[in-house]
Amino acid sequence: MLDPNGHSFFYRIPLALPTDVPHIHKLIHQLAVFEHLTDLFVATESSLSSILFTSHPFQSFTIFVLEVSQTPFVEHLHLECNNSAYPPTIKTLNLDLPIDDPERNLFRSNGGDTVVAGFVLFFPNYSTLLGKRGFYTLRTCL
Repeated sequence: MLDPNGHSFFYRIPLALPTDVPHIHKLIHQLAVFEHLTDLFVATESSLSSILFTSHPFQSFTIFVLEVSQTPFVEHLHLECNNSAYPPTIKTLNLDLPIDDPERNLFRSNGGDTVVAGFVLFFPNYSTLLGKRGFYTLRTCL
């Protein structure tokens, strides 16, 4: 979609759902390829599902996904990824040039043109040196 300022780009950041695991797994694999660590990559969709979604968000592992689209997100579809702990963030960016990712079909989500473009995973930790609680964060994007 083109607006007077350039190319509109829409994104949404909801809490991840178990149905996002295949995309998260592919993104982790891409990170391993980029870092030349594929020999260490042994995570499976099953191993991710069995660990990452066993407790409430913000109490243990929490994952947000970055969904992007060339068309606006339909308001009633926000309910499918809504969570009382964190409603999805929805924004629009205007870019000078369009984005054309040749791998977008690998990460297509829920039909349409929505693509999972990244995720952030964090979990609580404790620094004995600082004597403070914190969060360890891992993020990856296409």
